[in-house]
Amino acid sequence: MNLITTTLLITTTLSLLLALVSFWLPQMSPDAEKLSPYECGFDPLGSARLPFSLRFFLVAILFLLFDLEIALLLPLPWGNQLFNPTLTFFWAGSLVILLTLGLMYEWFQGGLEWAE
Repeated sequence: MNLITTTLLITTTLSLLLALVSFWLPQMSPDAEKLSPYECGFDPLGSARLPFSLRFFLVAILFLLFDLEIALLLPLPWGNQLFNPTLTFFWAGSLVILLTLGLMYEWFQGGLEWAE
């Protein structure tokens, strides 16, 4: 057999084996909690009009903001191949400084505290 046929045979066999094991291995005992949808830690069977903490959403937005920061800074190592890399590093540094100052402001204002 050639290399391509062997590779396809091994990957197909391994995929089928893993798919079959994943159906047989888990314990199948569904109950009401496992079958209910997960709603960010809130009780899905209770009233939809209960008040909730806005701090949860603040932390979620901060997470998304810093996740976006990582996505913006990811191509930075290739910035030294540009015509003017100092300008790229200046804007990246100013972004990091601005986000760090915003995080410090939220921290000092107590916006990241869960308990009041």
